[in-house]
Amino acid sequence: MSEKFELEYTFSTSPGVLFNRLSTPAGLAEWFAEDVNLKNGLYSFVWDGTEQFAEVVSKKENKYIRFRWTDEDEESFFEFRIRKDELTGDLALLITDFAEDTEDASDLWDSQIADLKRALGL
Repeated sequence: MSEKFELEYTFSTSPGVLFNRLSTPAGLAEWFAEDVNLKNGLYSFVWDGTEQFAEVVSKKENKYIRFRWTDEDEESFFEFRIRKDELTGDLALLITDFAEDTEDASDLWDSQIADLKRALGL
């Protein structure tokens, strides 16, 4: 049974630059998967020769994007949400995901976010 969990990471970049890496095939291919393509509204993500498909359930430019894997149940999704602290100007990336082993999944996200920060030159 998958369990919902949330993670938060801080970034020193603009919402537009970060959102581009979270929502475009080219941006996602820099850190999230080996290859990402978009065809007929479906994103295909490739890892180790295996392809997995996701659709965008909802998005708001520079704010959030929510994907749903096509081979998972309707309630299961992963979401990237950008929040800017009005006082400090710091940018937070909030990730919501579902996993059976949330500790392993959190470790995987930590690794992928490290790749994202490298891709952004942070």
